[in-house]
This record gives sequence, structure tokens and C-alpha cells, in this order.
Amino acid sequence: MSRPTAAAKRPLSPHLTIYRWPVTMTLSIVHRVTGGALYVGTLLVAWWLVAAATSEDWFNTANAVMGSILGQLVLIGFTWAMFMHTVGGLRHMLWDTGVAMEKHVSTQTAWASLVASLVLTALTWVALYLVV
Repeated sequence: MSRPTAAAKRPLSPHLTIYRWPVTMTLSIVHRVTGGALYVGTLLVAWWLVAAATSEDWFNTANAVMGSILGQLVLIGFTWAMFMHTVGGLRHMLWDTGVAMEKHVSTQTAWASLVASLVLTALTWVALYLVV
């Protein structure tokens, strides 16, 4: 019988189908992703403003793109990214004061951040459709 090598004795690392991501880690990643999404979304808003300042035809084109179903989904996503990033930033500011650093409180504030961003996004778009 051959002796097992050192590599065979080591336990297997958990992979993504086994490992359960903590909500705090997930929201940390989401915070970084929403920061990048805000950059792209801001470019779209700048394009819309430039189109408004350029000509009626360009503005109508920009409005048609932003008013399409895909454009509306992108704008809703941009709104959610803005709220998610803002609430996450407030969470980090709270941590900078040394408050809410305990594991259970950090998990609770992570869930609260996600819920708050979704509620704020929904309220914004409901208010928009009620006004328009």
C-alpha cells in the first residue's frame, strides 16, 4: 500500500456551491459594484443632458432610449445603485465612529441597508409615476 502524499491529506476547500457568503461580505462586494455602476449611470445622465442642450432631435432620441423598457430598467437599476451605495456609505461612516462593529449588529445593518435601498428605490419610482 502506498503512503498518501501531503496533498491528499489536506481537506478540500469549500467552493462556491458549498460556501455560504455572509451578508456583510456580499454587501461589501455590492458596494464596490454599485460604485462602478454609478460611474456608468452618470455617463448616461450626462449624455441625456448634452442631448437636451444640443438639439430637439438628439433630445428626442435620448428620451426614446431612456423611455424604452430597457432604458427604464437601466434607470431603475441606477436608482437602486445610488441608494445602495449611499446607504452602504452611511454604514461605513457609522463604523468609522466605532459603533455597530459587533458581528450580529453588522449583519443586521447589512440587511437593513439592502431593505432600505429597495424601499427607497420603490418609493422614488412610485412617486415619479404618480407625478408624471
